[in-house]
Amino acid sequence: MKSHTLTIDRSMRFHYSVIVLVARYRAKAGQGDAVADAMRQVISASRAEPGNLVYTVQRSIEDPDEFVLYERYVDEAAVDAHRASAHFQEIVVGRVIPMLEGREFALYTPVEP
Repeated sequence: MKSHTLTIDRSMRFHYSVIVLVARYRAKAGQGDAVADAMRQVISASRAEPGNLVYTVQRSIEDPDEFVLYERYVDEAAVDAHRASAHFQEIVVGRVIPMLEGREFALYTPVEP
């Protein structure tokens, strides 16, 4: 088994302007594979955005039509830039959303002492 080394940028760890976006996608029955295929195309492009810190898509083990997205951005402007990006507009808005039964998301900021 190949081992991986994880490098953590501690300077971003508790940055107060960091925005976390958590989204939940519910694909129409039987559309989970098509949604997963389309989201695979979004992942690399989203991770390459200058303001993106984390972009991950998780698929439910129990329900293949359910997805959770976890995203971290340096600030709200980076979230806006992601939403305006060509890959988001073309793939998520143009292809993924029409295959969804439901979609919800929320934005979060750190709670620090």
